[in-house]
Amino acid sequence: MPPNDPPFAPSSIDWNTTVAAIWRHHRQALRAVGDIDPITLDSLVGVERQKAALVRNTERFLEGYPANNALLWGSRGTGKSSLIKALLNAYAGRGLRLIEVDKNDLIYLPEIVDEIRDLSQRFVIFCDDLTFESGDPVYKSLKSVLEGSIERPPRNVLVYATSNRRHLRPEYMEDNRASHIVDGELHYADAIEESISLSDRFGLWLSFHPADQPGYLAMVDSYFAGYDGDRAELHAEAIRFAHERGGARSGRTAKQFFNHFSSRPLS
Repeated sequence: MPPNDPPFAPSSIDWNTTVAAIWRHHRQALRAVGDIDPITLDSLVGVERQKAALVRNTERFLEGYPANNALLWGSRGTGKSSLIKALLNAYAGRGLRLIEVDKNDLIYLPEIVDEIRDLSQRFVIFCDDLTFESGDPVYKSLKSVLEGSIERPPRNVLVYATSNRRHLRPEYMEDNRASHIVDGELHYADAIEESISLSDRFGLWLSFHPADQPGYLAMVDSYFAGYDGDRAELHAEAIRFAHERGGARSGRTAKQFFNHFSSRPLS
């Protein structure tokens, strides 16, 4: 623990009534979340494959069967974080709880887990936009929760992380140049081995990619379900909106289009 931080404060959260909490670095404690994002699984369009896989994994976890830590990786704005938040709303009634921890605070993860490992609820540790640089000390704290140390990993805790990078670290050309072939087998450079060894600790990988135009328009339509105007005109505006943002066709762009245009008539 950094020397200027206050001592770790055990939380007073009642997990029978609280379904989510956020780790606050300066308080060195968990804060209960009261106003939870109401997003639902049904509202997520275009990620049916990823949704089905993560739902299946989460249900196994809740039922006490072996389940995997999950890495949701891919393009920005494609629904990775939204899917995890929607799971909480779907399964909180069955005992699922969510703790959000910033990447820079994962060094405190063993202490957080110590508080919850003997509880009856099932916890997902949610880390959004997870990336690491070489020699990052946070790596060891995360590894101990993913795979255990002298103590086994807790049965009631999984880590669901999102990242724009498949291996959680930037990949440099010089790393690939240091890889080489020995007796016909590829031997990765140390930096690549370290990257792969970290992401390999997530047993479930789910990739997210930008939508094609029909997929993007389907997302738009899901937000404008009650729209009774000219649908072709609506689609033309939505495409123009995406082009103004560099052609980013994603769920995030569809929602931003809805936020911007739903309160005024299209012309």
